[in-house]
Amino acid sequence: MSKGKFIVIEGMEGAGKSSAIKVITKTLDEHNIAYQQTREPGGTPLAEQLRTIVKSADHQEVVTQETELFLMYASRSQLLQNVIEPALEGEQWVIGDRHDMSSRAYQGGGRKICEATIESIAQVTLKGFKPDLTIYLDIEPQIGLSRAKARGDLDRIELEQFEFFERVHAKYRQLAAQDKTVVTIDASQSMEKVHQNVKQAIDAFCVANK
Repeated sequence: MSKGKFIVIEGMEGAGKSSAIKVITKTLDEHNIAYQQTREPGGTPLAEQLRTIVKSADHQEVVTQETELFLMYASRSQLLQNVIEPALEGEQWVIGDRHDMSSRAYQGGGRKICEATIESIAQVTLKGFKPDLTIYLDIEPQIGLSRAKARGDLDRIELEQFEFFERVHAKYRQLAAQDKTVVTIDASQSMEKVHQNVKQAIDAFCVANK
């Protein structure tokens, strides 16, 4: 039995992931491909509770970097085993708002947690699983954060210092350059151009996997 495909949209705050996902779903509809959407952290009842813990800025104690990392992967494990893998086995495609690349960028690049530590946890939880295609919306931190602030209240991670996001951005670019399954799109372009680039990438992927 053929399997579905896992497409992930990645990018920093303000990169335009939500609107890009709408382009992806519309394009899959045009190709008559059945799909479902997920988000990380989150995507299952338990994983959504973990998302609330991770993102809340109201904790009365410091959330350690290690706790943040483990919560991210705990949430990802729940989503992978309970939603993503069953959907793919059922020949549905899955569109993910963030996946493992986010942890490598935010906890690895931003928090400076060593790659070996993250890789060991990823091996336990993901067991080598990875997206078939990742669309990375690349945007300079100052532009993205300005957009994010204009949206309203920021969560715990979005309230980090600017240097944190510079490290996240650098790590994202490094990861994207090393992975042939990642398509990088300049998210500082006009929304029309970004959406055009996203559609082109998804159209090409759909044609190649029919």
